[in-house]
Amino acid sequence: MSSKPVSVGVFLTNQHKPGRDLVAALDEQYRMVRFARDNGWDSIWAGQHYLPETLSMPQPVPFLARLSAEAGEMRVGIGILLLVLQNPLHIAETYASLDAITGGRLIFGVGLGYRDIEYNAFGIERSEVVRRFEANLDIVSRLWTEETVTADLPWCQLDEARLLVKPVQQPRPAIWMAANADAAVRRAARLSDAWLVNPHATHETIERQIELFNTTRAEAGLPAPAESPAMREIFCAPTREEAVESVRPYLEAKYSAYADWGQDKALPGDENFRIGFDKLAAGRFIIGTPDDCLEQLVRWRDIHGINHFVLRTEWVGMPTELALGSMQLLTDEVLPVLRDGS
Repeated sequence: MSSKPVSVGVFLTNQHKPGRDLVAALDEQYRMVRFARDNGWDSIWAGQHYLPETLSMPQPVPFLARLSAEAGEMRVGIGILLLVLQNPLHIAETYASLDAITGGRLIFGVGLGYRDIEYNAFGIERSEVVRRFEANLDIVSRLWTEETVTADLPWCQLDEARLLVKPVQQPRPAIWMAANADAAVRRAARLSDAWLVNPHATHETIERQIELFNTTRAEAGLPAPAESPAMREIFCAPTREEAVESVRPYLEAKYSAYADWGQDKALPGDENFRIGFDKLAAGRFIIGTPDDCLEQLVRWRDIHGINHFVLRTEWVGMPTELALGSMQLLTDEVLPVLRDGS
């Protein structure tokens, strides 16, 4: 087991059915942030998509800036920013600004993405995705840490550019990278401070890829990450039957949308999200009583050294009271034991 302290964050889905009153929907997200803040959770998170088709999803920068007013001392994470689709100067200034707004508590999570509809909307060929991602990440990091930066790319030209809005954190915020395929895991090992383990793959796949990440990092002469984060889908209820009954329609709908988007095809092997719920959940979701949830989280902590859990416990259409009930049980019966190393 890692001797490092365990942190626990909540991932806010911030995805809503089309036509939903977004003001009311966002108020529900703020309730979850206040609950996490007042009950000792450590971080809050939001993601990004463009054109999510069957969902409405406000963009993360205004959302996270608004959440920072509710966050107290919690860290604020973007998980993930679709960096391929962005101009790196814009991102460097915007997220340095967000680091200041959060009081120096930003975690900068980035990833390639996987949806053609997003690449096409921004005029980016799939063959250019990796090159563009690595170049953008390099420029953002250099703008944050170097006095001046020069770049000559088709989408960004800088001539000794000087960024005057620097991050509060020095030398820069932590960079966490999402990765699904093995090549992406190796990239995360080489170019980021931590791999943000995805919630989509089975435990067996993640177990193998954690070893791949650690081996690649060692071969590159890089130290072990200061934090080892993992995102998990989790729902906690007084009984296992109640947990499954409560969460099943929302997780089924979420992973049906993922299948439509091609998320399962971005994973290694022959993954397929269009299978029965019991098979989909096995080795992938954490659903059950506090004891059930604790047993699985402790496995991640003790076997794989995960010390920052990013927990998603609400999905599109779920009543907020259900999500808050899960968070209450996690707060009262799971997190104290998970954190104290028992």
